[in-house]
Amino acid sequence: MIDLYTFATPNGRKISIALEELELPYSVRVVDIGKGEQFAPEFLRISPNNRIPAIVDQRTGVTLMESGAILVYLADTYAPWLWGSDRWVTLQWLMWQMGGLGPMLGQVHHFVKYNPGKAPYAEARYLDEAHRLYGVLERRLAEADYLGGTYSLADIAVWPWVSRFEYQTIDLRAYPAVCRWYGNIAERAAVQRGYDVPALGLAIPSPASD
Repeated sequence: MIDLYTFATPNGRKISIALEELELPYSVRVVDIGKGEQFAPEFLRISPNNRIPAIVDQRTGVTLMESGAILVYLADTYAPWLWGSDRWVTLQWLMWQMGGLGPMLGQVHHFVKYNPGKAPYAEARYLDEAHRLYGVLERRLAEADYLGGTYSLADIAVWPWVSRFEYQTIDLRAYPAVCRWYGNIAERAAVQRGYDVPALGLAIPSPASD
């Protein structure tokens, strides 16, 4: 049994999707970041950086924070197939998500979705960077079905951030390879189950159609 400390965010959904893909038994411990529960002393003992997700693997005794580290742990411990067809290619795209796509889209969410009109320069800066990163993703997916060649932990890391394209005012149809990739992953039963953790009954967003 793995204890998953999570909330309904892109980073949290990475791990619930991975656990569903691996069919590993896990319990969900909701950490409501809107109520500041990430600062509770008992959670800080598990995640010193007061961020979700985090896991405690009761089988191995391993405790981990940071979604990228957790994905690597799950792949190495339980499912080498999560590395896709090329470990190093998959790893580079995981690092791209952790160092670029996630942080930059997070800034778009902050300035464009939640605080529109307060900082026009920041809105323009991060939206421009979002479109640049979507362009990088488009070029990769125009040459490969998945980021790691075959479906991998890199796709699991990136997909939940793309699933918030509406927050980013991104029209996925402008990136046809990304749109195709996004739709194929959204159809996976494990992704649908993992997206709904914690159980909120939210539908996976779909790009608008003409």
